Amino acid sequence: MSATAILFFVLGLALVIGGAEALVRGASRLAAALGVPALIIGLTVVAFGTSSPEVVVSLQAATTGRGDIAIGNVIGSNIFNVLFILGLSALVAPLRVSEQLVRLDVPVMIGVSSLVMLLAMNGRLGSLEGVLLIAILVTYIALLIWLSRRRPELVAIPAEIVAPAGRSHWAMNGLLMVAGLAGLVLGSRWFVHGAVEFSRMLGLSELVIGLTVVAGGTSLPEVATSVAASLKGERDIAVGNVVGSNIFNALLVLGSSAMVGDGGIPVAPAALSFDLPVMVATSIACMPVFFAGMRITRLEGAIFLGYYLAYIAFLILDATDHAAKPVFTGIMLMFVVPITVLTIAVILLKARNQPEPERRS
Repeated sequence: MSATAILFFVLGLALVIGGAEALVRGASRLAAALGVPALIIGLTVVAFGTSSPEVVVSLQAATTGRGDIAIGNVIGSNIFNVLFILGLSALVAPLRVSEQLVRLDVPVMIGVSSLVMLLAMNGRLGSLEGVLLIAILVTYIALLIWLSRRRPELVAIPAEIVAPAGRSHWAMNGLLMVAGLAGLVLGSRWFVHGAVEFSRMLGLSELVIGLTVVAGGTSLPEVATSVAASLKGERDIAVGNVVGSNIFNALLVLGSSAMVGDGGIPVAPAALSFDLPVMVATSIACMPVFFAGMRITRLEGAIFLGYYLAYIAFLILDATDHAAKPVFTGIMLMFVVPITVLTIAVILLKARNQPEPERRS
């Protein structure tokens, strides 16, 4: 394996993650110093910043003709977020789910995931479809702002992220923004270059690399945020971080990539027939689990995590045309899927039989 490819990949990933962190902190503190409300900062600067690794990597891939990496990064990140991050966070500690997530954000996540698959049916996400996704994102942010003005308790932004900066610190925060943006741009180039070299050396398609290595790498900030929130007891933040990230990935990352790509970005038949449906299915799977008791138990987290490992195993077996693929698929269809359906049914039945908690007046 080429040492140069590994170096580009690791340094690129480090620059992307570090650049995103610097950009978020610098921009949010500058905005707070200028008197921008914390809610607006959270829904724009911070939300964009946490999705910026996926944004810059997919944009870089789209503008250099690496459409499979661009689309694979988003699909893989969204699957990784739900199955791996939520699964791991729930194993650390059972997660609480807010009412807003169940009533608004999860249905939006399901809707935009389904819309992306529908728009990709012709094998391409075009520029106009990218504009549509961005327009939906703007509408969604406007809706959140409107709802949060009616119910301010719905959105809580960590104080350390948006603490107002004094005028004397403007230059430092401005430098943080510039350094962060430079790190994102340079890091994304190195990261994509390293990913392409990986795919060539391992004999895997760029789509598989995008779905696995690139998606996992760009989702590392979400891993750290959700697991840390779970450990600190801020378990609703752990869930909200994942759902919000998935919405921004589908709308912002894919929308902007389709707009800058030459005629949009192509969607490989493999992604259309398998990976996009898996992304939609994982989004839909959240609804009964979240609805049942408004929490994610350790058992449900283990199911999510197990399914992610099975998904990765299937990708590897399929990409290498391994002889064990038919056996693995049969085991999944005959045993794992029915057991999962039965478990979810039992969870829903128990939740239905539980008395509804009294609402505070």
